[in-house]
Amino acid sequence: MPLLPLLLAAAGCSSLRYYAHVAHGEVALLARREPIERAVGDVRLDPSVRERLRGALAARRFASDRLDLPRNRSYASYVQLDRPFVTWSVFAAPEFSVEPLTHCFPFAGCVGYLGYFDHARAERAAEELARAGYDTAVRGVAAYSTLGWFADPIVSSMLRGGDDELDRVIFHELAHQKVYARDDTAFNESYASFVADEGLREWRAANGRVAADAGPDHDDGFTRLALDLRERLRSLYASSRDAAAMRRDKAAAIDAFRRRLRELRDGEWHGDHAYDAWISAPINNASLVPFGLYDRWLDAFAALFDASAGDWSVFHARVRDLARRPRDIRERGLEALQAAAQDGRAH
Repeated sequence: MPLLPLLLAAAGCSSLRYYAHVAHGEVALLARREPIERAVGDVRLDPSVRERLRGALAARRFASDRLDLPRNRSYASYVQLDRPFVTWSVFAAPEFSVEPLTHCFPFAGCVGYLGYFDHARAERAAEELARAGYDTAVRGVAAYSTLGWFADPIVSSMLRGGDDELDRVIFHELAHQKVYARDDTAFNESYASFVADEGLREWRAANGRVAADAGPDHDDGFTRLALDLRERLRSLYASSRDAAAMRRDKAAAIDAFRRRLRELRDGEWHGDHAYDAWISAPINNASLVPFGLYDRWLDAFAALFDASAGDWSVFHARVRDLARRPRDIRERGLEALQAAAQDGRAH
């Protein structure tokens, strides 16, 4: 997730305390960077971490050499955090809307979240928004990008998954540095996600590695359920019901979502408890904001990559051209690419 809005907050955020917090957090993080070449020689570091950092450095070189991603010092250094996430994002939405509260900043444009380096500060910000009548949600973020303004490090929270996940995150975050469209999170995240997925496939092939069988992955099914809930709520809020009726129907829709998750977990998902936190935690409009942002235009970018004959430099140039267009024209182009990709699969 791009962190640039945090770094530019001085000009766009009324709270100087917020600016001081994020500026201090970024400076503190950068001050703790250690080049990976040096980190892997540190005997105090867990051997498995050193081995993973060696692999990450090789993936980083591949990103520039083969994927035409920025050739800079980003993700060539390491920071061992003293916390589970590098930042926490605060999402907010009105009680009767699934559209997020947005925050606008110079250069970066508008985004539907605010980021914090400290969990307690993020929670306090969410509580303040809740007192103002907003639905809120706080989510931990394992990785981030300053869009090339600084040499972003690999942080220990990025090591939480397997090697593939770390390599994928590096490709994803470097893609944010390659192309970034103002005020269009779905475009930016879908593009970066495509680069990460296709880049990982090529990286594995270059190393003669076959994708491991990770077992059943129910993320797609879960995402479809969450998107369906969001659309049901969108329709509800557009109705002429009074506030009391909408609150009642909103709660009923969320309860039905939880019941369906339990049914799937205990039935065809064969006891997959990956989504138990969603079953037990509060669910509201803000919780649903991130869904669909990372994959909305994946088919469109896949079609564009095919049209570029798999040439990364041509592909990135065409994506940059889309990013420079007015948003309505850009979305029409993406819709045409998406339709062509889906039509090709149907035949």
